[in-house]
Amino acid sequence: MNKEEKTLKLCFASSSGGHYEQLLMLEPLMEKYKSIVITEKTSYLVKSKGGKTYYLEQVNRKEKLFIWHMILNTMKSIRIFFVEKPDVTICTGVLAMIPICILSKIARKKLIYIESFAKVTSATETGKLMYKLADQFYVQWESMLEIFPKAIYIGGVY
Repeated sequence: MNKEEKTLKLCFASSSGGHYEQLLMLEPLMEKYKSIVITEKTSYLVKSKGGKTYYLEQVNRKEKLFIWHMILNTMKSIRIFFVEKPDVTICTGVLAMIPICILSKIARKKLIYIESFAKVTSATETGKLMYKLADQFYVQWESMLEIFPKAIYIGGVY
């Protein structure tokens, strides 16, 4: 392990389901660096191989409690961020992860966003916001470079 691997701390952030599955493709990085994972609390608790796993509330912008869940997730994200102090946040989306991404930028830490593999010809709402904020923005389909011209095409993470 080199000096950077010992000191660099990564935060992997993703909602549940397919976004989380994409995040798990990055487990070799989770194992190489000090890492934490932030995801949504669901009826089945998932745990990655990298470091601690933190859970946020699931958020749906069409639900009545949307604002309350976002406030709660923001408070939880602030606590996680100041306890863990990640140097880099790597996010695959979506809505519940926006607070941790914004905190990373406010703290002048590196933010990496990977747009969903499921998006081939249109952007996610979170992707539109993260494109403006992320230090590095990756797309998994070459066609997405038409929507995000400054993105980096990496192919599928699967």
